[in-house]
Amino acid sequence: MTIYIVDIEAVDTRYTKQWKEYLPNQMQRATNEEVKVISGGEVPQATTPGAFLNFGGTNVYKSNQLQQIATMFCKGQINDGDYFLYTDAWNPTVIQLKYMASLLKKDIILGGLWHAGSYDPQDFLGRLIGDADWVRNAEQSMYDCYDDNFFATKFHLELFSKSFRISENKNHIVGWPMEYLHNSLAQYKGMEKKNVILFPHRIAPEKQVEIFKDLSQQLPQYEFVVCQERELTKNEYHNLLGEAKLVFSANLQETLGISWYEGALVDAIPMVPDRLSYSEMAQPEFKYKSEWTEDYDSYLLHRDKVVKQIIEYMENYEDFLPSISKQVSKLNKHFFSGKKLYRVIADGE
Repeated sequence: MTIYIVDIEAVDTRYTKQWKEYLPNQMQRATNEEVKVISGGEVPQATTPGAFLNFGGTNVYKSNQLQQIATMFCKGQINDGDYFLYTDAWNPTVIQLKYMASLLKKDIILGGLWHAGSYDPQDFLGRLIGDADWVRNAEQSMYDCYDDNFFATKFHLELFSKSFRISENKNHIVGWPMEYLHNSLAQYKGMEKKNVILFPHRIAPEKQVEIFKDLSQQLPQYEFVVCQERELTKNEYHNLLGEAKLVFSANLQETLGISWYEGALVDAIPMVPDRLSYSEMAQPEFKYKSEWTEDYDSYLLHRDKVVKQIIEYMENYEDFLPSISKQVSKLNKHFFSGKKLYRVIADGE
């Protein structure tokens, strides 16, 4: 079996850049199979404002991937039993791949990692396109093409299942293959902590940065940093994480959440709402009531409670270190390891 990774384009400041470097090696070591990456080449590093990708560049990238896959079929290079893993399941080329494999009688296996889509009302597709027939039918078709549909959390699979016809034997809750983070961030652990509070998310409506900025006015004794406003390199961002005492979230969309895990790895307290994927992932000590930040008006109603909780974390930072350690252990084992993913692929389930 050859495992073909049909990857997601790499943006230098996102985890997609690290997946380019680490995922093929992790996959090869875990499965002992030949692993090949199908890349779409270079893409614009500037994402569409507020988005995860560049909406034009991503289609250039995917089209280049499709051309390579079709050429391999034309040359007879695809064999029965080969596995195609799409690291972003929202990739329409999987329909064309399924078309070629079916008509050319190639018994291959397809897997896709779901991140977001129109079924999430807080996602770009959900906000701007919603439940338009074309997008919902496309997503259902992509889901049906995959033999293995991978979700990082139970929350995400439940969200997905509200909009689509699903088959239980096609779904796998596996976490994401990000075990490399523990070692890559080790050098930033133990840095001298400062009274810094970070907003590490994209500046997008579903992240509610306006709440964070209002909190900075309420608590001038602390330094509040919106990371994306500083256009940091990955190293600069990690240094800032190492100095921070607190990572704050008021997110309305989250199917996993990487930045709060990165913060916890370097002993930054995660402060997250008890909703979305956070509910199943976070220790009780780090979850606040969802109603406190369900929207800006709700935040204003509960602002004194949010402020009080931040002060509790910041002024008693050392007391929370044992709980951060427990949080990291839970996340390492269940949510940021590729072991379950590799097992599904190796077993050909």
